[in-house]
Amino acid sequence: MNLAQRVFDDSQTWAGLDRDLSFVPTANALPKRLTAAQIEQYNSRGYIKNLPVFDYAQVLEHRSYFDRLLTRQMADGGDANSLRRMQRFSQPIWDIIVNPIILDYVEDLLGPNIVAWGQQYFVKLPGDGKVVSWHQDASYWPFTPARTVTLWLAVDDADLENGCMQVIPATHTLGHLDFDMAGREENSVLPQKIHGIERFGDPVPIDLNAGEISLHADMLIHGSAQNSSPRRRAGLTVRYASTEVRSLDPNWNQNSIVCRGTDLDDHWANVPRPEVDYLDLLDSQN
Repeated sequence: MNLAQRVFDDSQTWAGLDRDLSFVPTANALPKRLTAAQIEQYNSRGYIKNLPVFDYAQVLEHRSYFDRLLTRQMADGGDANSLRRMQRFSQPIWDIIVNPIILDYVEDLLGPNIVAWGQQYFVKLPGDGKVVSWHQDASYWPFTPARTVTLWLAVDDADLENGCMQVIPATHTLGHLDFDMAGREENSVLPQKIHGIERFGDPVPIDLNAGEISLHADMLIHGSAQNSSPRRRAGLTVRYASTEVRSLDPNWNQNSIVCRGTDLDDHWANVPRPEVDYLDLLDSQN
């Protein structure tokens, strides 16, 4: 299996689809894990950061697994950012997606019925020059309404020096903003680019220690600069939504996991934990 081939068309903008891309604030009087102040920050600024999940030993274990996964991916002809939709094949990634601490954080924002429909590693190797142009996540997806929360798990420490994600606070309430495909010309991992972001305020770095997560709304403007350090910056993103969200393209339903609660009309697939891990399967064949 060549995972480099498991990609989707990032240039698709879904402009012709009728989508509700408005932000609806979270109302939660009895959160499980987040504080009232953190929920208010998510509502008003569109993100929360530095939430603890994994301890040092757990981080080292997953980093070791990711190192093996990335080595195999590069040997198969893929690039560092084409490890997507691995929940069908990877036991450790499946386990992270349904981690109860993570799901508690997500439930505090989305409610009790949660589907994880997407996963991707974002990697900046030292000297690779990669950036992520300013964009809104939901612009890339055929979903309505816009009720996805993106989790960013730091596999390595992430800071400004090695190109951590940056966000423009409060832009998640502005609706779908104009963009072009200038990212294709600036060595960006993603092609869409929103110009003139200085009109929206100053960026805030999402600096994370390995094992911490951030959460951001799917309409929040964010991006990142290149890695100017000798250190790698790797993070795992998981896309969580309420099960009431609908995909307007059936191809986008098929890799999802109903993590908590119910999906009353079975709109989403519910991918089981892989019986054998992808890397273990490869090792057994060699």
